[in-house]
Amino acid sequence: MSSMKPTEHTLKSWDGVELFYRAWLPATPAKKALLLFHRGHEHSARWQEVVDGLALDDVAVFAWDARGHGRSPGERGSADNLAVVVKDVDTFVRHVAEKYNIAVPEMIVLAHSVGAVTVAAWVHDYAPPMRAMILAVPAFRVKLYVPLAIPFLRLWKKGFVKSYVKAKMLTHDPAQAAAYHADELIFRQIAVNILLDLHDVGTRLLADAGAITVPTLMLVAGRDWVVELSAQKLFFERLSSPVKQMEVYPGFYHAIFHEKDRHLPIGKAREFIVECFRQPTPRGDTIAYTQAEYDRLRAPGGWHFALVKLGMKTLGRLSGGIRLGWRAGFDSGVMLDYVYENQPRGLFDRQYLNSIGWRGIRQRKVNLEKLLRATIQRVHVTGQAVRVLDIAAGAGRYVLETMRAMPDIPISALLRDYKQENLDAARRLADGLGLKNVTIAQGDAFDRASLASITPKPTVAIVSGLYELFPSNEPVRNSLRGLAEAVAPGGFLIYTNQPWHPQVEFIARVLTNREGQPWIMRRRTQAEMDELVRAAGFDKLEQEIDQWGIFTVTVARRR
Repeated sequence: MSSMKPTEHTLKSWDGVELFYRAWLPATPAKKALLLFHRGHEHSARWQEVVDGLALDDVAVFAWDARGHGRSPGERGSADNLAVVVKDVDTFVRHVAEKYNIAVPEMIVLAHSVGAVTVAAWVHDYAPPMRAMILAVPAFRVKLYVPLAIPFLRLWKKGFVKSYVKAKMLTHDPAQAAAYHADELIFRQIAVNILLDLHDVGTRLLADAGAITVPTLMLVAGRDWVVELSAQKLFFERLSSPVKQMEVYPGFYHAIFHEKDRHLPIGKAREFIVECFRQPTPRGDTIAYTQAEYDRLRAPGGWHFALVKLGMKTLGRLSGGIRLGWRAGFDSGVMLDYVYENQPRGLFDRQYLNSIGWRGIRQRKVNLEKLLRATIQRVHVTGQAVRVLDIAAGAGRYVLETMRAMPDIPISALLRDYKQENLDAARRLADGLGLKNVTIAQGDAFDRASLASITPKPTVAIVSGLYELFPSNEPVRNSLRGLAEAVAPGGFLIYTNQPWHPQVEFIARVLTNREGQPWIMRRRTQAEMDELVRAAGFDKLEQEIDQWGIFTVTVARRR
């Protein structure tokens, strides 16, 4: 049994919301941490018996009340979307690291049900260099028992669904069922949008579990009334984690840590935690995983893609955006600027501009501008000159509009691109915005020597929407090394990545790039991209991602 007693705390999350959490702290400051994430409807106090049973007296243990749960604010069972909660997870981990001086590689997370899906999404999307994760009955697929429930809920969109699950369907232990019923902080509703997001995020994780390399233990209930065992098994099989274990408890219901024989999963979790802290963290290879996808997409597609392509080349030309794509390339700088403008021209163009990829692109611009403004302010307050470099700027819209929006800070910008059409567009936009301190020049984003020779040294460098267009990592390494040599020590790099795209096969089979060839994107997991940046000499600071998990924007500092 653990001798640690809980203390109560709050943290300010990324949007200012005060989240409640409990901490079980050893007598002497710990260098290792275990973070606990409860299931839907519940709260952090429900972990007390688990903490006692784990008996990790040299490990600091933390458990939050997710927003809309327990003693944290928000409408019960609700949030704007599940990505908000995933970002809360990232904030919570950073808070623990900073306040308690515990490095992220010395942390393990243990999450239950909906919490397990949220944590798995965080591991997939943010690629934290953590020690391991334990997922207990993850809710990748909720049993809704109503035919066509998801399509009907998509029509409804708003409101709440009351859980059908009674305490007796969660545990065989009468005392635990009674405690569940009597707990005033437990509620039974979930917002429709969160339930739909849970389904969609689960779909994404099942499809892309191979991107995850973190050592993983899965604890699964054999008689679960709430979630699908088949989805959990599929996720486990697809994981790229070099260390992965799955324990199925045949007679258990969903509340696995409140079942009659709960000492079994608690004991297994303890065994896994102790072993993971004893051994160095192994990392799997996700390069081969996404490279295999790229190689598969280079092979010919099916006849149905040929029909779609024919339709887009004929009737599709009634859309201004599709017409531009066939002329300049769907990945071109001018197409990107067209998507940013988001002004339909012609038949079908609204549908074209509202495709999930282009919505993600526009959100990437929002996230990039947000981090660019914050980084500019960070440089400015130190007294350094703000010199921005974008090595593949296209029309440079996000840089130029940010400059105009920050007139009180002196900012100079060097916008480089290899294509004259993009440079001309950037010059027109800069002139139209009345910006004078902007240099526009032709340049190769993969020429290390050319980048390294840039003077004066930029204090903020940007590379956006570029690296996923190239399959090999070697030119990416050259580009990043050139940027490391170009950026002033202590300066910043803002880089984007595409760790996921639901239309990656459609794009490869139907659309063409700026060279008139099939637009085959080489996805890189966030872990792979972050490692390339780290190896070049930058340390990751913070990250933004859209709610669909498609595009990330990250800030790193030059060592």
